[in-house]
Amino acid sequence: MTEQATPPEPAIHPDLWSGIDELWTWLEANRPLDGREGMLLRMLKLSEEVGEVAEAVIGATGQNPRKGVTHTWDDVQAELCDVVITALVALRTLTPDTREVFAKHLARVRERSLGRPPVAAAPAEYDHLRRSE
Repeated sequence: MTEQATPPEPAIHPDLWSGIDELWTWLEANRPLDGREGMLLRMLKLSEEVGEVAEAVIGATGQNPRKGVTHTWDDVQAELCDVVITALVALRTLTPDTREVFAKHLARVRERSLGRPPVAAAPAEYDHLRRSE
C-alpha cells in the first residue's frame, strides 16, 4: 500500500492587518451603496454576525427543542471569528489607522481590567513602570 501525500494546509494570511485591509478594499470596490448609508450598513453587518454566534450557541447546546442540536462548537468558533473580522473591517471603514486605534484601545482595556498597562506593549509614557532586567 502506498502512502498518500498529506494535502497542504489552507494558506493563512500571515498578517491580520493586511488581511483586513484586503477585505476592506474588496468590499469598498463592490459595495452597492456609497456614503453614509453604505457605512451604516457596514456597521449593521456586525449585528448580523453576532446573531449568527447566538444561533450557533443555541444550536450547539440544543436549546431549541424543535430543532435539537444543529451546530457544533467549531461552528461557534467560526462565527466568533466572523464577528472579529467584521468588527475590524467596520473599524477600518471608519479609519485607515485601524491597527493604531485598536492597539491603543486594547492597551486601555487591559490597563482598566488588569490594573496596569501591559509591560511588553505599553506606550512610552509607562516606561517608568517597566521592570529592569
